[in-house]
Amino acid sequence: MPAKTVKAAIEELRNAVQSLEGAIDGRFDKERDLSEFEGEVRRVNIDRSRLAQELDQSQFRANRLEEVNREVSRRLVTAMETIRAVLDR
Repeated sequence: MPAKTVKAAIEELRNAVQSLEGAIDGRFDKERDLSEFEGEVRRVNIDRSRLAQELDQSQFRANRLEEVNREVSRRLVTAMETIRAVLDR
């Protein structure tokens, strides 16, 4: 085998190895990006769950405040009627 042929084969092998290294690096980059994306999706889902729970709690408190407000209004009306009845005597 002449020296030029050996050098050419070595150069082709070197180029092939570099291409393979580039492909491997690209694959690792994609895997890392995918892993980061999956982590972000998990964080978003955790935040969404937390916010949904907080919303449910807030809705419960709002409903309870509405009930209390109605009761206070009812008692105020009763008190005003009692005061009017006393004043009318």
